[in-house]
Amino acid sequence: MNAIKAIIEKASKLNGTVVLPEGMDPRVITAACACVTRGICTPVVLGTADEIAHAEVAAGLRLADKGIKTIDYTQGDDELEQAYFEAWNAKEAKKPAEKQKPIDLETARKTLRTKRIYFGGMMVRLGRVDGLVAGSIASTGDMLRAAFHTLGTQKGVKTASSCFIMDLKEPTPAGDGVVAFGDCAVIPNPTAEQLVDIGLATAATYRELTGNEPRVAYLSFSTKGSAAGELVEKVQRAVALAKPRFAEAGIRMDGEMQFDAAMVPSVGELKNPHGEIQGNANVFIFPDLQAGNIGYKIAQRIGVATAIGPNLQGLAKAMNDLSRGCSAEDIVGTICVTLLQSATK
Repeated sequence: MNAIKAIIEKASKLNGTVVLPEGMDPRVITAACACVTRGICTPVVLGTADEIAHAEVAAGLRLADKGIKTIDYTQGDDELEQAYFEAWNAKEAKKPAEKQKPIDLETARKTLRTKRIYFGGMMVRLGRVDGLVAGSIASTGDMLRAAFHTLGTQKGVKTASSCFIMDLKEPTPAGDGVVAFGDCAVIPNPTAEQLVDIGLATAATYRELTGNEPRVAYLSFSTKGSAAGELVEKVQRAVALAKPRFAEAGIRMDGEMQFDAAMVPSVGELKNPHGEIQGNANVFIFPDLQAGNIGYKIAQRIGVATAIGPNLQGLAKAMNDLSRGCSAEDIVGTICVTLLQSATK
């Protein structure tokens, strides 16, 4: 169980920069200082002077002592505001006229001066920093809205999603010590088309964070038609749509299949004798959020796996969400994940 250690070591070699918008949180202050002390990255912290001062007192640390830059987002930034104004209206111009909702520059200014995640997102968009980490206070909904409105999705991907990297206590029967589960946090009931994007994005995240080649299984309660019904058909359609895109990307993929056929070679050979994946998957795509969220928590709580995430994926640039119950060390880990993702965008 050394996945997070390996991620931190890789990220530390990138000499990256990350914006942390929630400077009013003592945990963010602690994480920012730890990143400098451990030579992981250069953090930039957003917040008013009063917010940061109070958080520093609670943390027992001073950002200035570590040479950490702070920015009061409420004071505005002409370049970021102009860029947000232009990006928003360019996106709206692509919609049918009756659905367009353009904004004026004053609205763009107000948005960035009142919404710190948006301000930080525009810093990422313009390349001032490599990525953004927040969510110790902001909700996941707030994070996703900011991500969509400032960064958008990467080329060829319509769906932003998430995955967990699962650092296992014991290797799988096929010998993998680290696997990925997606989507476990963002899209409640993905369509077949969205499942394709989720699978490709999760495979990319797995490769970025572990350095291992992904082998992807689309999960169901059916293996290659052993059961029938609407739920099975959605996964079957996703697999059919996914095959050419995975082939183009050079990624092994198979489905629909039950978890045991995807995880255990002896079962995979029995249930899926002619399949591309026979019990040796290391990336598992769940059919919906209920299954994914339940699955990762079972692996975490009963299987004693360490769950690293949720890691946002499919975005044009790197931004990641935190659990509101996170520790300062969790924030450090997510910063490192974000840096590794940024290196491939």
